[in-house]
Amino acid sequence: MGEKKDIFFQVVADRRSIRNYTKDKVSEEDLQLILESGRQAPSGENAQPWRFIVVKDEEGKNYLAKISKNASGRRFTGEFLSKQMQERFKTLQDEEKKLAAFKKLTSGDVSGFVGESDLILIVIGKKDVWDLPFDCSAAIENILLTVTSLDLGACWLVAPCIDIRDELKIKSYFDIPEEYKVVSIISVGQPARIPNARPRIPLQELVFKEKFGNRYYTE
Repeated sequence: MGEKKDIFFQVVADRRSIRNYTKDKVSEEDLQLILESGRQAPSGENAQPWRFIVVKDEEGKNYLAKISKNASGRRFTGEFLSKQMQERFKTLQDEEKKLAAFKKLTSGDVSGFVGESDLILIVIGKKDVWDLPFDCSAAIENILLTVTSLDLGACWLVAPCIDIRDELKIKSYFDIPEEYKVVSIISVGQPARIPNARPRIPLQELVFKEKFGNRYYTE
């Protein structure tokens, strides 16, 4: 494998969802590279529907943290009450860890951390573009990989954008026009802690030959 491939796949393997940040700042040079990588993403018919709002002001970051915390809290409390969460964690034998996970999720703390990052990117897209969610997702992945390549950390959150009530609050606070949809927010900063890689499903279980069920890889 060539050196360029080695470097690229190392960046892919190193990417993590970072939820703990130091007080260090993201340089303007790095920020421009991050945004440029989003701009270079592919889009259907070259529509380029994405727009990015850079939020560095503490008041704005805290507002997004509050929205995110409340949104995740509602979402995971519903999952807990419907017993889906208990089913999801049934293989976790450590009861103390299980209860801690339930508390972190239902409290919304799993998303409330975003205000600790140096900056937050609000990703919005033009509603009249058919491929809006796919185009913006491509831009977001470019951003996440570029952040990793710069030894920075990021986390992609959708919780504060799922409920229309939260989206409307964000649009009002940040003066986002009606013709745009809030797709996600991304916290960006210097990692204080880099978590271990979470397990991935092996290719043997993911890839099929010609028809579903016929494994492409047998070993």
